[in-house]
Amino acid sequence: YAGFTSLIESGKKILHPEEPSYSVISLVIIFVAVLVKFFLSRFVKSRGEKVNSQNLIASGEDAGNDAILSLSVFLSALFFRFTKISLEAYVGVVISLFILKAGWELLQETLSQILGARADSKFTKEIKETINAIPGVFGTYDLFLHNYGPDTYLASAHIEVADTMHAAELDALMRKIERKIYKKFHVVMAGISIYSRNTENKALLKLQQEIHDLVLSKEHVLQMHGFYVEEEKKRVHMDVVVDFEEKDRDGLIAGIQKELEEKFPGYQFLITQDLDISD
Repeated sequence: YAGFTSLIESGKKILHPEEPSYSVISLVIIFVAVLVKFFLSRFVKSRGEKVNSQNLIASGEDAGNDAILSLSVFLSALFFRFTKISLEAYVGVVISLFILKAGWELLQETLSQILGARADSKFTKEIKETINAIPGVFGTYDLFLHNYGPDTYLASAHIEVADTMHAAELDALMRKIERKIYKKFHVVMAGISIYSRNTENKALLKLQQEIHDLVLSKEHVLQMHGFYVEEEKKRVHMDVVVDFEEKDRDGLIAGIQKELEEKFPGYQFLITQDLDISD
């Protein structure tokens, strides 16, 4: 609003120029107003960044824009007093465009948060690495972060564990993960799901490696995880992460499944398609 109104008023002054009149007192008042607005802008923005409040940051930006407008008036007034040439309207147009650009960027950032911005890849990577460092965890996948305000996150994830673990061990492991993630990142692990890994049959480990190499050789396939073989039923479960750039994701998965069934006859492949939600 500030940008548009300033642009309209500046345009009017270009089309219908008027000779401005500035007194010393008015210049002093404008100068003091610029200093106060700049100080207010820096103070409010720093507080907003400290508490991670987008509203305070926006208020600081608004005060900063007002300060820039006032500064442009002050500089134009000084220039006019010494040269008798009025540049106020033209400077106003430039400043108006600057304010509109800043407002548009702020609006995009706010809308992105409302619609659901992708979690910071560095943050998700640190969480995964912390979970993976806990004994008993072979890998962490499908990490979802839900933001409910400044520094307030609920998270869910899949962890890969040995197929020999029993319920009491799993319960202790999940509680340990929850405590460690909350203590280090202040993130509440609202849900932890389990992928079971074949650990005792060496033939199945070899089969997993062969399938892994085949799947990862396909373009736009980023990752394979959640691999588990039901030996008696000869069912192979796996999750395949597909890049967003792949246009025909269903076709890609179907092609992988067909190739696997041809190369490993007798096995049934149950492939779950995953998207590249977090790095």
